[in-house]
Amino acid sequence: MALPHAKHLDVINVGPLGEELQGQVSTSLIKTDRLQLLHLVLAPHQDQPQHHVDDECTIHCLEGEVEVVMGLGVRRLRPGNVIVLPPREPHSLRARSEAAVLVTLLLRGGDAGNQGGAGHRRDLDKDTPIKP
Repeated sequence: MALPHAKHLDVINVGPLGEELQGQVSTSLIKTDRLQLLHLVLAPHQDQPQHHVDDECTIHCLEGEVEVVMGLGVRRLRPGNVIVLPPREPHSLRARSEAAVLVTLLLRGGDAGNQGGAGHRRDLDKDTPIKP
């Protein structure tokens, strides 16, 4: 059973969890037709495989240290750092310590959990991709 997403005008906490971070799981906090916020929790030395999204996205380091690995180089994020990735930028994440990041995805009826984003739109009445 999926966890409920926050709704418009709900107030949610994305502050550091500190000692409570260990053992937490990644969650999708908010999802609308056009926006998704993901709270990703990464164990030390855990990598997220290379991927891309079709629109711009942001990665905001909440705690720990994370490297964003791209063809353009590596950017190390520490708490409070934010990076904006250009559309279709292949990237991966490498946690250098126990870490949490807030990822903001722009959607157009997409589903980020199934290769979503602007280029992977879904018919909202069906669970099938719409061909671009």
